[in-house]
Amino acid sequence: MLIAHLSDLHVGSKPPDRFERVIAYLAGLQRPLDAIVVTGDVADHGLAAEYAVFGKLQQLGVPVLALPGNHDDRAMFRGELLDEEPATGPVNRVETVAGAVFALCDSSVPGHAEGWLDDDTLDWLDGTLAASAGTPAFVCCHHPPVPVGKPAADQVRQLGAGRLAEVLGRHPDVVAVLCGHVHTAAVSTFAGVPVLAAPGVESTMLLPWEPEDRPEAPPALAFHLLQDGRLTTHFRLCV
Repeated sequence: MLIAHLSDLHVGSKPPDRFERVIAYLAGLQRPLDAIVVTGDVADHGLAAEYAVFGKLQQLGVPVLALPGNHDDRAMFRGELLDEEPATGPVNRVETVAGAVFALCDSSVPGHAEGWLDDDTLDWLDGTLAASAGTPAFVCCHHPPVPVGKPAADQVRQLGAGRLAEVLGRHPDVVAVLCGHVHTAAVSTFAGVPVLAAPGVESTMLLPWEPEDRPEAPPALAFHLLQDGRLTTHFRLCV
């Protein structure tokens, strides 16, 4: 199974050339993807016009599994991307693609940059993973449940993550937590499973030990290859 993992497109923040470079890169792959996972901040201002641009990704003919980030608007996200009635509650969905389960959890908190999985979301996740026992599962959210080493980013990570750890501890079929938000390719562990943060499409976070005049990196993405029960991740620049 081959998954392309994108995050933090922020469509509408800048001219769309970086997003279009990602689309062109994916269109030129030599084998079909099984899924494209987008872990939040699809739009920069949560506007209908921004979600319309995101539709170009959906034209690749690959299942696109997207969830909201702190820059997205839940009602617009539902209406424009999911063709659902607008609502303000968390956008939680489960999709099964190529024999794997993707639990798409909404960690956004309207009006706030930090993340939080509310009790109803955690109950939903717990039930979803129990119902799919025996099937490889990816838990996807916008905010990482672990610090990444940059104070400004760590202050707005997923708060109360110990509650999520308790849920994951009950479900050994979880392969990884897929997230974004920090605009950097990052790998860590949490509750005994890998945490894989996709690099940002719109921009790349400057790490504290890097020079401040570092040139802006190209847009990038992650490929997750699930083969014979083993997950391997490759990070690629879209150049």
